[in-house]
Amino acid sequence: MRLWMAHLGRHNGGMTGLPKNAVTRTARLASLPLGYAGRATLGLGRRLGGAPAEAVALQVQQRTAEQLFKVLGELKGGAMKFGQAMSIFESALPESLVTPYRATLTRLQDAAPPMPASMVHQVLSREFGPGWRELLVEFDDDPAAAASIGQVHHGRWQDGREVAVKIQYPGAGEALMSDLKQIARAARLFAGLVPGIEVMPLVHELRARVSEELDYALEADAQSRFAEAFAGDPDIRVPAVVAHTDVVLVSEWLESNRSLARLIADGSQAERNRYGEVYVRFLFSGPARAGLLHADPHPGNFRLLGDGRLGVVDYGAVARLPGGGLPLHLGSMLRNAADDEYDAVLAGLRANGFIKESVSIDVDDLRDYLSPFAQPAAGETFRFSRSWMRGQFARINDPRQPGYTTMMKFNLPPEFLLIHRVWLGGLGVLSQLEAEAPFAQILAESLPGFAVTPDGA
Repeated sequence: MRLWMAHLGRHNGGMTGLPKNAVTRTARLASLPLGYAGRATLGLGRRLGGAPAEAVALQVQQRTAEQLFKVLGELKGGAMKFGQAMSIFESALPESLVTPYRATLTRLQDAAPPMPASMVHQVLSREFGPGWRELLVEFDDDPAAAASIGQVHHGRWQDGREVAVKIQYPGAGEALMSDLKQIARAARLFAGLVPGIEVMPLVHELRARVSEELDYALEADAQSRFAEAFAGDPDIRVPAVVAHTDVVLVSEWLESNRSLARLIADGSQAERNRYGEVYVRFLFSGPARAGLLHADPHPGNFRLLGDGRLGVVDYGAVARLPGGGLPLHLGSMLRNAADDEYDAVLAGLRANGFIKESVSIDVDDLRDYLSPFAQPAAGETFRFSRSWMRGQFARINDPRQPGYTTMMKFNLPPEFLLIHRVWLGGLGVLSQLEAEAPFAQILAESLPGFAVTPDGA
């Protein structure tokens, strides 16, 4: 929060009492790899003193993780956004490591400290004019939620509707770019905490999307398209947009005190199964119905409503897909993998740039690498779990395993970055939920090319 407060101090009449600035944010992030190095050195000393290497390494990694997610949560901006993006992969972490800070990861998914009411009023006055209270006839100064680049307040619009007022932090763009630059420098540290996740492409993607996520007019357009596409849906509710500027977005209020992040922490198995299925149906059906892919699948964006529906918020990160839907060949390749037709899988991967023509790869090695990932699509139902997800990441992150060598031969075309993020993130959330779902049926309904036609083609 410090950067946004300092920013207002520079540009809004010299507000006083603002203790820290962007230099402090940068120092906090820069301290992370230094702190890790210090703990690693201390760990070396303990090993030389006779402590078991495994126990020392575990303690170093636990303390590093605790500091990492604590700093990310406190600083918000790009740090908070990166933390949220990483938190959906919690299910891939070894249980011995994730237990001490699972609660911290959940908090990163769901909330962050708010900015002061005086700052909020200044933004509303600038965007809607000094008579903004004639539009927002009721406005709660205490935020209902606060996240990476903005926070949400409850209010009532002039027509009587309850509304959510999403307000962007002043200086959010500066904070995002500064934080992500620092995080890129510490990428090796983050990569060590979540095996199998390449951090640099994630950071580059987040940086590329900054301008889109900062433009609330663009977000309002995406949300309106989703709201129209899902109007009247029995399982999903997308709040309609009421008004917007470039940095304020007013939409219908969703009454909810639980998110999927909370369901992960305390939900019953029946709840996990039902909402896990609704969650993944929304992710996969969005492109066909709205022509857009909701590309921010972290659980805090999905709210459990009193009428049993799943409310979906935050449309700042969406993929505008060519042709308005998911690519046909993705479904075809997954269908071939589910049917154990890996010659066809290999041909499809080569034809679409996932494996370059100059790269040699054995079909049996490809099968060994991909078949566990295709497992959820091969049966009537599949029970996702943290142990399953951890097994997949461990399998491809161990240089001693054949899957590691196969993985290194893959290329991810840039146009598939967001699709890959949603796919992997969705599996991560389902694994956190430990949900059982008819995954193959969902793919047949929503993923072009996956369903088997009556003639078997």
